[in-house]
Amino acid sequence: MSLNFEQARAAMIEQQVRPWDVLDPRVLEALARVRREDFVAPAHRSLAFSDLPLPLAHGECMMKPVVEGRLLQALGLEPGDDVLEIGTGSGFVTACLAQLARDVVSIERHQDFVDAARTRLAHAGIGNARIECADALAWDPGRQFDAIAVTAAVATLPEAFGRWLKPGGRMFVVRGHSPVQEALRIVRRDDALVAESLFETDIPYLHGAAPAPHFSL
Repeated sequence: MSLNFEQARAAMIEQQVRPWDVLDPRVLEALARVRREDFVAPAHRSLAFSDLPLPLAHGECMMKPVVEGRLLQALGLEPGDDVLEIGTGSGFVTACLAQLARDVVSIERHQDFVDAARTRLAHAGIGNARIECADALAWDPGRQFDAIAVTAAVATLPEAFGRWLKPGGRMFVVRGHSPVQEALRIVRRDDALVAESLFETDIPYLHGAAPAPHFSL
């Protein structure tokens, strides 16, 4: 029996995402509008709405739908906002951000991910998201953003990420040491970054942002 994607999408939202305190109607609408099944690896299409991370190439993964929902809600996006996404992955979160904001710049270090995500976004009719192939730790956008979504974990927050936020800008990032990491909403108040703890999780690290190896005798 083939999966009814529309029923599965509705169940994901009502049984997973909403009970995890994702109540922003614009976020729920974006999750309902973007076809998640078109952004997963073909082999995992039937698992697109499962409550688990889905593997991608290069040891990467798509976050669980509940984490994606909390990320989108934490940014508090307005229709006129400019957004930076660090880590395009499959392009699903990119597509959701594009539903909520004016413009999205997404950076991804794997060229095959960039090419695939561009194709998926074009197929979905999304024209306000641009994907660049770049390493976030060796890149400079030359501008600031209203919001930044970091889709991979960092052991400590790179200083540059904070500088890329406009005053009043919001960032979602997962920080700490696996297997117990902390999802944070960070707001730039003048020259200070104010962090609010949201929940505990465990996701792969951004390339170059993992904890330094610790050796003991």
